[in-house]
Amino acid sequence: MGEEKSTGKPLLDTYGNEFELPNFTIKEIRDAIPKHCFKRSALRGLSYVARDLALLSGTFYGFNNYIMPALAGSPAIVRAAAWGVYGFAQGLFGTGIWVLAHECGHQAFSESKIVNDTVGWILHSSLFVPYFSWKISHGKHHKATGNLEKDMVFVPKTRTEYQRRYAGGLTHDISELTEETPIATLAHSIAQQLIGWILYLFTNVTGHNYHTRQKEGRGVGKKNGYFGGVNHFNPGSPLYEAKDAKLILLSDIGIGIMGYIIYAACQKWGAANMALWYGIPYLWVNHWLVAITFLQHTDPSLPHYHPEAWNYCRGAAATIDREFGFIGRHLMHGIVETHVVHHFIPLIPFYHADEATEAVKKVMGRHYRADTEGGPIGFITALWKSARWCQWVEESEGAEGEAKGVLFFRNRNGLGVRPQPREKFAHRQSEIQNMIEVGTVTKEEVEKAGIKVE
Repeated sequence: MGEEKSTGKPLLDTYGNEFELPNFTIKEIRDAIPKHCFKRSALRGLSYVARDLALLSGTFYGFNNYIMPALAGSPAIVRAAAWGVYGFAQGLFGTGIWVLAHECGHQAFSESKIVNDTVGWILHSSLFVPYFSWKISHGKHHKATGNLEKDMVFVPKTRTEYQRRYAGGLTHDISELTEETPIATLAHSIAQQLIGWILYLFTNVTGHNYHTRQKEGRGVGKKNGYFGGVNHFNPGSPLYEAKDAKLILLSDIGIGIMGYIIYAACQKWGAANMALWYGIPYLWVNHWLVAITFLQHTDPSLPHYHPEAWNYCRGAAATIDREFGFIGRHLMHGIVETHVVHHFIPLIPFYHADEATEAVKKVMGRHYRADTEGGPIGFITALWKSARWCQWVEESEGAEGEAKGVLFFRNRNGLGVRPQPREKFAHRQSEIQNMIEVGTVTKEEVEKAGIKVE
């Protein structure tokens, strides 16, 4: 495929590799994929649901009726380890259920919207996921992947935002920061994996914060964060339009029903048992969900875009496939290994995604990204690598024209391409204006930092 030539110095990803803007079209991508890859089967989808439910129920039955009774006289540490294995295994099977509901949300589960949404609502509600609320915001993520002002998931901090949060405000600079200590990286990563999903649902953490642009005006005065008015449960949230209200309430009803089921179960079998049977696996599901999504959109090779340089294909190409072995390809239905093609055409069911991936590689050329080094172990260690290498995004030094709208990850740890020198970096006017609107900075702070706002 042909590529547009940027002017100025070459664009460099975090590794120092030169990057050129892709210009292939979604039609070229779609035409390259065999027609049968678009075929969806309710029977096949339901068979995977049955399989995953059988794994969950079989593991529960086996542990409670055979394994744990057999360990009745064993030391407490042995029993604790056994319950740890149970929680881990159920977390994997539960993630499979999550992924199948994800298929439903994209209408890739079957040809029937009624079947898709009914199955998706039941499965996601069982995992305390507000199905329709998530479906709508997730659809917007797919429509704006990599767009720093519209994307809904793991939008990286810009240099300006990182500077505001960690360098002491806009009057200071990234260059004043020392290397982040490994213990700080570890603490942040643990928090992300433990409560990141919950915070996303309740505060829209990692989503864009340009809500004043919501077309119905419902984003005025609202911002990400605690009590900011942006969440996945309120029909008045700027994540949604007025027409979505009934679906948001239906999602909330699903959560309420599941909450009552868990409450009743605690009353009958005890909260301690429910914590072992459901609570720990639930945390594992959340961990895998966050890990998968984080690593699909965070890598030293990936670009992000300002709106003027973004288009759908560029955003879809700004994702990466990884390898998680048997767990990823079978228990998690390939969501780790075939994410790139999923972003181009999310209607393709997961069982056709490998073949579709091979087809789109021919169109994408070097713009297709995959990191399979180390297999499953490499997938896990990538969490640490991405946390250390990918701390904020900024423009490449010397970029001109459209290339100024392409940003890559940089970090304070001396890894890869260095950030721009302070004297060459310029804050983006629209970002500063938005920060003033949502109240993260004041006009006085901006003026004190010597930043001109038109």
